[in-house]
Amino acid sequence: MNNKVALITGASKGLGLALAQGMAQTGWTLIIDARGADGLASAEKQLADYTTVVALAGDISDTAHQQALAIVARDLGGLNAVINNAGTLGVSPLPDLLDYPIAELEKVFRINTLAPLALLQTLRPHIHANAAIVNITSDAAVEAYEGWGGYGASKAAVEQWSAVLAAENPAWRVYWIDPGDMRTEMHQMAFPGEDISDRDLPEASVPGLLHLIEGMLPSGRYAAKQMEVATWL
Repeated sequence: MNNKVALITGASKGLGLALAQGMAQTGWTLIIDARGADGLASAEKQLADYTTVVALAGDISDTAHQQALAIVARDLGGLNAVINNAGTLGVSPLPDLLDYPIAELEKVFRINTLAPLALLQTLRPHIHANAAIVNITSDAAVEAYEGWGGYGASKAAVEQWSAVLAAENPAWRVYWIDPGDMRTEMHQMAFPGEDISDRDLPEASVPGLLHLIEGMLPSGRYAAKQMEVATWL
């Protein structure tokens, strides 16, 4: 995978960091971002043992930060993969829809739904043909779970615009992917005070994601943990 460049948002912890580690170990050059500068610096230090990595802290919904990421992508010769992983759960504990503060719901849609699309618009000149566009979604986008209406609706919107993006850009491989339940900080926030140790660590979702990123599967919706993964990954 020499000379292949990927941008992973929200890569300082959880699924983003686990995927970055997997891609670094298979030779990808990485651009990573996250809101927390300290956590991102720690991730950069880990990844630098395996590959070239450029870390840029910032809010993915901020236009200036999107443009800064695009400049780095240009300087590295363009992107072979974009992984839109950064996101927010929203209000915790999760409220019913009729109790959801609309101002907070707007923030959820801005970060989860609009920011990744705005980022792709900014990156478009620097995304190569046949690149993998990976949008991390959730089973809450297609299932009705009490309390998950805000987050789930934001991810359902991502799934719809991903499908349209794929139809409009056949030269790209566009994937909207359910990574499955994971033992992450965000998932713990959804269940405050509960034991979530029965959930898989994010690393369990990485082989399926790598299979999509490095393979030639058609655009579409996939569940990372349900994929038949090549034995060489």
